Amino acid sequence: MATSLVELRVLDGANLYFSRAAVKLTLDVSSIVDAPAPAAKAYGQAIGLGTTRPGRIGSGFRQRFAIRVVGHVVRRIAREAGIGRIGVRVRPENDVRRLVVAFPWAHEARAQALGAAIVEVLDAFGAEDLSELIAAVGERVRDEPPGNPPPTLRPKVPVVAVTGTNGKTTTSRMIAHIGRAAGLHVGWSSTDGVYFDGELIKYGDFSGPSGAAQVLSQPGIQLAVVETARGGILRRGVGIAYNDVSVVTNVSADHLGLGGIDTIDQLAEVKAVITQITRPRGWCVVNGDDPRTFAMRLGSPAKCWVFSRDPDSPSIRAVLDEGGRATTVLDGFVTVLDQSRDPEPLLKVVDVPMTLSGLSHYNVENTLAAASAALGLGLPRAAVIEGLSTFAPNENNPGRMNMYSLRDFTVVIDLAHNEAGLEALLEIMNGVRREGGRLMLALGSPGDRADDMVAALGAMGARGTDRVAIGHKSDYLRGRPPAELEAVFREGAASVGVDDVPAYPTELEAAQALVAEALPGDVVAVMSLQDRASLDAWLRSEGATVDTPETLKSKVERAQH
Repeated sequence: MATSLVELRVLDGANLYFSRAAVKLTLDVSSIVDAPAPAAKAYGQAIGLGTTRPGRIGSGFRQRFAIRVVGHVVRRIAREAGIGRIGVRVRPENDVRRLVVAFPWAHEARAQALGAAIVEVLDAFGAEDLSELIAAVGERVRDEPPGNPPPTLRPKVPVVAVTGTNGKTTTSRMIAHIGRAAGLHVGWSSTDGVYFDGELIKYGDFSGPSGAAQVLSQPGIQLAVVETARGGILRRGVGIAYNDVSVVTNVSADHLGLGGIDTIDQLAEVKAVITQITRPRGWCVVNGDDPRTFAMRLGSPAKCWVFSRDPDSPSIRAVLDEGGRATTVLDGFVTVLDQSRDPEPLLKVVDVPMTLSGLSHYNVENTLAAASAALGLGLPRAAVIEGLSTFAPNENNPGRMNMYSLRDFTVVIDLAHNEAGLEALLEIMNGVRREGGRLMLALGSPGDRADDMVAALGAMGARGTDRVAIGHKSDYLRGRPPAELEAVFREGAASVGVDDVPAYPTELEAAQALVAEALPGDVVAVMSLQDRASLDAWLRSEGATVDTPETLKSKVERAQH
């Protein structure tokens, strides 16, 4: 017999549905949605729903009826199992025959048994004596040995959790750097690995709960900074019970169509999870220039610390009126605002190397976010200034806006993995291009990105540069043939009138081809996810030098004149 269960997933910590561990069932409710109305109505009555109007087969109304049915089944079984009040969240998916139901758990084995019982009752659609079945499965759940409690960690040191579509790795690295400037032993996890006091402990993507666990297990740790990505929240939940400061950099289109997240608003819901577990005495740091991010403060128990490049932003006025704080740019200075005191300038934006002399507005925002988080933790003002002024792009932020000089042209290596990231990269390329110089770009994307996003990257890259090539991320194709990705990139480029788009098997080979064509004054950029280390080694072997903050400043000034 076909089962309604698509997936049972145990979430170990705060998640999209609850601020604590939960079980998530993805269900195929075709039996309910496709049943004749009398049969659907009879099933509703058999489980105790009373009077219902199921709606037409396959309709949105029928899906909403199924939501009521599933929620009622969960509560009835829980009651029979002796579980008092139970939180239940039932959500529709784009497919009217799919639902997600979630409920919190305190003991894993019993929670899994409850999940299995729900499926059994749903699979019995059309059967007689459903009340007896519900009583029987409820008794089975009650008799199930409880099992283990959630493994959610309760940190003993201050924790900063950082999320967002773009900038979360840079921002978390900046906060960790400021913590070290304050003399603390700092551990942090990110998409690049787990670090302790600047040393790489474990390489890999540790932006999920396992990264937080590794960081907090470091002996002697005094501050933890954990990058918290969408995937980890959806697959396992947040690995820690609470944080002292949460930071959300922004929310824009990325990973849509994966994990049941189809819209930017849904993605924002996922990112907001870390703000909902911030301690009441802590700070929720949000981007006031991003409406979805700014709205997250309303669901957080913590006070709001907003950041915005505009000192007259309505978001700053609102937060200051609410008794919160703000970090902004005032007369060229990174400045803290508080209703009860005078503005407090920290340092000039141009003295923060990561902003590339103020050219990169994304990194200005990351700077404001990092300063807000560090001050929210109670770190000294002097440490914030020292940390921001000594955080060097190449040395402290590998893979993000790393710039080199080679034969009188510039090479930039940057992750730029989505549209907002590419927009930021193009901004930098234009900002250091000398008059008459060309922009040359090696495009790329992981294989699991939606076609419309890949095509948009192709169009943006082709429109914004003079020469574009495709450099595949061979380790991240995720089963997709390279030729298929190339076709979508070229379709995007063709939409803006660019037809000559060569493709190369790796990021390194695409970069080598563009560098071979580069002339003095040009800017070559590589969207690099996997070949960063080999790109760096090859560039140095060719005689490239890493741009110092002073070199960057002179490049920006030269480009502006």
